[in-house]
Amino acid sequence: MDEMEEELKCPVCGSFFREPIILPCTHNICQACARNILVQTPDAESPQSSRASGSGVSDYDYLDLDKMSLYSEADSGYGSYGGFVSTPTTPCQKSPNGVRVFPPTVPQPPPQHHLLQHPGSLPPIPRNSCITCPQCHRSLILDDRGLRGFPKNRVLEGVVDRYQQSKAAALKCQLCEKSPKEATVMCEQCDVFYCEPCRLRCHPPRGPLAKHRLVPPAQGRISRRASPRKTSTCTEHELENMSMYCVQCKMPVCYQCLEEGKHGTHEVKALGAMWKLHKVVRDQISHCTVKLRQTTGLMEYCLEVIKENDPSGFLQISDALIRRVHMTESQWGKGTLTPRMTSDFDLTLDSGPLLQTIHQLDFVQMKVPAAPMLQLEECCTQNNSATLSWKQPPLSTVAVDGYILELDDGGGGQFREVYVGTETICTVDGLHFNSTYRSRVKAFNASGVGQYSKTLIMQTSEIAWFTFDPASAHPDIIFSNDNLTVTCNSYDDRVVTANSAFSRGVHYWEMTVDRYDNHPDPAFGVARADVLKDVMLGKDDKAWAMTDGGIGKGATIGVLLDFTRGILIFLVNDEQQGPVAFEALEGVYYPAISLNRNVQVTLHTGLPVPDFYTPGEADPNGSVC
Repeated sequence: MDEMEEELKCPVCGSFFREPIILPCTHNICQACARNILVQTPDAESPQSSRASGSGVSDYDYLDLDKMSLYSEADSGYGSYGGFVSTPTTPCQKSPNGVRVFPPTVPQPPPQHHLLQHPGSLPPIPRNSCITCPQCHRSLILDDRGLRGFPKNRVLEGVVDRYQQSKAAALKCQLCEKSPKEATVMCEQCDVFYCEPCRLRCHPPRGPLAKHRLVPPAQGRISRRASPRKTSTCTEHELENMSMYCVQCKMPVCYQCLEEGKHGTHEVKALGAMWKLHKVVRDQISHCTVKLRQTTGLMEYCLEVIKENDPSGFLQISDALIRRVHMTESQWGKGTLTPRMTSDFDLTLDSGPLLQTIHQLDFVQMKVPAAPMLQLEECCTQNNSATLSWKQPPLSTVAVDGYILELDDGGGGQFREVYVGTETICTVDGLHFNSTYRSRVKAFNASGVGQYSKTLIMQTSEIAWFTFDPASAHPDIIFSNDNLTVTCNSYDDRVVTANSAFSRGVHYWEMTVDRYDNHPDPAFGVARADVLKDVMLGKDDKAWAMTDGGIGKGATIGVLLDFTRGILIFLVNDEQQGPVAFEALEGVYYPAISLNRNVQVTLHTGLPVPDFYTPGEADPNGSVC
């Protein structure tokens, strides 16, 4: 209801209408505001002389000159009423607020018989007063009845009342003396809202009040709205209720108007029947709403069909769909929705935005992207990383929102997404050494996902190259020689791991002892990522290591990790240290070492497996053949 708030405000005071009256031009104005903008015309322009002269000007000539669209600005009511004389011929001027007024006459105290006395305490209205509509600026001289001659717009008054009630935050108690509390009940018989304390004090559940029906405040508000309103009375005969409708004059009339007044020879109909007839606008609104919903549904369906990736399926229905769109467009443009109501209404449906949207439908551009092209000259592998680059086909004009890069597991398994984004180049780290990977890429946009590119097969390095990792090492570890040489500034054992991990294949690396003082007892082996960094390697269940073993300065320690058999073997100066050191190894392991300040070690990687070792072969006693 927020959209109609401006329709419910008086054009003079800018507030919601209070006791609105209907001017002959069908515009509305508050009764108090109408009194405020009255001006007095010269006596020479008295309407009495115009009426008595028999000039032949009908009361309805004024209305014929002032027919206006029901959709003019801030028009909040409907109705045409007679009983007023034609517009005065005296030149008019404009007041500062835009309302036309007549030139003021010389101020003179008007005779007593020139005043129209209104009931109540309101001041009288001078004779020959003129009122000008603040919206269309039509002027009118009041007759003997003054403002009472204008009918009250009870429908508008009811709409304003319902609107204001719908905006009320909460219903308040009507009996609280100072700050009204929120009402908890309403008595339908008393027609009063009570808070809980006032109900207990003023409406006890005993005696004669015990039979009263108490309802929740919201239900009471609805009951008030549904209660019958006061019957409108005739403006010509104030004691008579309006019960008929004059078809020629297009206004409600009373029984006395038909017996004595000017409507006696006019065609009249029952007021209730005409009331229902004029409400056919509701049916027209429903019809237009259904048609609009159907057209909107068709548009949404078209947008979904455009996303279809099956060319043959799309072409199978596209012709029929295009015909439906053209037919719908012609229905809106050729007036199929002609208002189905009497000429009393002027209903115009604005279909411009809908037609514009229909014209913007494009069955050509809304397509999924084509398959990207891999740029082989820029695709490469390095160590256990792979870099891929791609681009859209040169002649493709379809918009692309992003790309999806997929790799398998390096062993011929299922593809998995490794990158989703707008870039056209991507490097994937942490792959398995000596493994073959399949890769592919596809593009997507708002219409869907396109086809895959050709599959590219990439081989990672057979031999692992790696260094010690400063990011995961204990803070006491000291790095040099491009992170290949490490020592420690603490007398306690500290752990450092490599920057590459292994979970597949056979790997071999060596470490040489550059400095060895006071029997420091270093440890060499492999570890999990979450190994403890402040104890000797192998002291927890996250590492597998060989300790000192009689090594010294210049010694070379070799570590052989074979995932094909899940074993770990140690060598010192090319001599195998006993049988297999550890078995049943599986998972992800990092090369690791623990040392203190008395030891300095240098790492050597990229080495082939020793000649004496054949992967996957071992004697029954556990020693390597």
